[in-house]
Amino acid sequence: MILVLLGTQNNNFHRLLDEVEKNIEKGKIKEEVIVQAGFTKYKTDKMKIFDMIPQEELDNLKEKARIVITHGGVASIVSSLKLKKKVIAVPRLKKYNEHVNDHQKQIIKNFNDKGYIIGIEDVSELRSALDKIEEFEPQPYQSNTEKIIQMIDDFILKI
Repeated sequence: MILVLLGTQNNNFHRLLDEVEKNIEKGKIKEEVIVQAGFTKYKTDKMKIFDMIPQEELDNLKEKARIVITHGGVASIVSSLKLKKKVIAVPRLKKYNEHVNDHQKQIIKNFNDKGYIIGIEDVSELRSALDKIEEFEPQPYQSNTEKIIQMIDDFILKI
């Protein structure tokens, strides 16, 4: 099963769902696709789409997913990586009114450069990413939380 996460941004992200649907129609995606669409309203009989679902149910879907295709939200990416999922990430872009700015491009680039995910810049690259994901072995995700806490502790002790 492929899980598509569009997050909770209150702008639509039709471009990604259009591209997923094209890949289903062309036979590139043959397995079940489940979408957590948030505020994106999309009609299709090729994917199972939920607006918002309880966190526990979303966590269960993430556990079952073979691949996660997600927008560039840190929480969606990190929660999937913690479950050792193969992740393809696509940024929501300001020019399409999908977000207030293009910060998701940098988030995706950072995760991609560390080998955690396959990051793409445009939905048109999804087919290529799907080809790569089969052989992709993501680097184990390492959180910087403890390092940041230690830096704050060190700073406070110097005061």
